[in-house]
Amino acid sequence: MRQSDVTGRFAPSPTGPLHLGSLVAALGSYLFAKSRGGQWLLRMDDLDTPRVVPGMADDILRTLEILGLHWDGEIVWQSRRDEVYAEALLKLEQLGVVYPCGCSRGEIARIATAPHGDGDELVYPGTCRNGLAPGKEPRSLRIRVPEEEVSFRDGIVGPCRQKLADVCGDFVVRRADGLFAYHLATVVDDAEAGVNQVVRGADLLASTPRQIYLQRLLGIGEPAYFHLPLVTGPDGGKLSKRDCAVSLASGRDLGRDGGTLLLAALRFLGQLFPDVPASAPPAAILAAAVAGFRPDAVPAIGGPLSTEP
Repeated sequence: MRQSDVTGRFAPSPTGPLHLGSLVAALGSYLFAKSRGGQWLLRMDDLDTPRVVPGMADDILRTLEILGLHWDGEIVWQSRRDEVYAEALLKLEQLGVVYPCGCSRGEIARIATAPHGDGDELVYPGTCRNGLAPGKEPRSLRIRVPEEEVSFRDGIVGPCRQKLADVCGDFVVRRADGLFAYHLATVVDDAEAGVNQVVRGADLLASTPRQIYLQRLLGIGEPAYFHLPLVTGPDGGKLSKRDCAVSLASGRDLGRDGGTLLLAALRFLGQLFPDVPASAPPAAILAAAVAGFRPDAVPAIGGPLSTEP
């Protein structure tokens, strides 16, 4: 594709304020798109309404603006797009790959033969694949996964392959509470917005094959994927929005310290600009970063992020 044809995006969830890991994801996606003369879109992934914290969406938008990370076009809100997701689900149902499931997470966890996939994820054992058991009521909708591996090449991590049947099993596309699942929504949203470059944290690498599988079923083009290294906390675990101590604004004046944060995030991404002072306006730092961005310098492995020069 031509450089100006690139469309990237940042899709935060308003379940808490932006933290250092969020900044790396936002900045990384911005640089990958803007360094190729492309567009950088913003989508608010507020689909999981029970977990949305009131006021957090505005807080996220304000933080991005203070740091000079200005998006192109209108903001897309997932919570307002149920009709679009329903159309995609109908197409999957017409393909015969969707079925109702009456299992709760607790029931799946209690099945002794149910193996575990990556991390703590339960692998669905296919209990309802051939029909609901007598007395079972449908709760969620699941999609049948193939026995074949799904493979793709990540722009940072390299070749990736995964057998969905072993890692997650038939996965949910509409939840028991009636909400559409993240994987279906993000695939539909990216396709409609023309997103052809997905840059995000490595915590989502394992779920990418599920999204590619959905793209192929729906006849949607596959974007180029780049999974950025994760910022870890003192215990080596991924930073969480639930931990208010890691908020970008915690103990900081973003208007004053924005340059320091941007340069720290750039160093984490392997981008060094020793001649750019932290006192420079965010717009100047970002302009230098876009002009000098080196995708090949982005590391595949994360770690703690120091805001010290």
